[in-house]
Amino acid sequence: MKVNNFSHINTFMGMDSSYDEADVVVYGVGFDGTTSNRPGTRFASSSMRPEFYGLETYSPMLDLDLENFKICDIGDLELSIGDTKKVLDEIYESTKEIVSDEKIPFMIGGEHLVTLPAFKAVYEKYEDVCVLHFDAHTDLREEYNNNKNSHATVIKRIWDLVGDNRIYQFGIRSGTKEEFDFSLKQNHTYMEVGSIDTFKDIVDSLNGKKVYLTIDLDVLDPSIFPGTGTPEPGGITYREFQNVFSILKNSNIKLIGCDIVELSPDYDNTNVSTVTACKILRELSLVLCDNLNK
Repeated sequence: MKVNNFSHINTFMGMDSSYDEADVVVYGVGFDGTTSNRPGTRFASSSMRPEFYGLETYSPMLDLDLENFKICDIGDLELSIGDTKKVLDEIYESTKEIVSDEKIPFMIGGEHLVTLPAFKAVYEKYEDVCVLHFDAHTDLREEYNNNKNSHATVIKRIWDLVGDNRIYQFGIRSGTKEEFDFSLKQNHTYMEVGSIDTFKDIVDSLNGKKVYLTIDLDVLDPSIFPGTGTPEPGGITYREFQNVFSILKNSNIKLIGCDIVELSPDYDNTNVSTVTACKILRELSLVLCDNLNK
């Protein structure tokens, strides 16, 4: 499947460069086949595109403008819904094409399992990559519902690839005792429980390294982000989270891939969750583009 056959779609505002000239490629992955609570993440990117036009292309916090960068929105991948293995292969192949073309993939899920094939494609090219992970949930189970590939196992599957001292988790506040022990006692991953206060220190420690960023939007508190399948009280505010963008912009890490996942727009009829996801998309797209110029 060629990822640059996208002439039929409406693009995100400011992301209408051609595929060939683009530095960053944005694409939707509408899959929630292993969702264990409330489904609906398959509608995330299609709900975000019209809401994105309520924003501006300029970010005053970052002093960057989408109009000054080359970003291509190729739309939503065509997926074989109902066949999880085939879907994962399709995501992998599409992301691999983007990476092979020397572009930065920015994926919009979908449930969190979609990160696994996208990350695999990036990892095959950059085996020394580290992972920054924002989430309410550990996602470190060995299996869930008798399935090793699940939104609840995705970070464990990534750990299977990269091993210790490569995964850094923030905002985590839900999981099994075994998962927390795996991280906090056995030190297989770095984990900050319930907050993101150490993010800058970790980013500083990764100076010069290649990094993949995955953001489960339920890291935000459900009082401000109810539109998600497994809301978990005790999360962070958007104002706290926006510091992440400035930290990344001013860092010396090399961002080589990114995703945001787990927006379920139909659970928030105000559309505020969708708008929040859009703003995170804008800020991170700007950071990714700016990072390329370092």
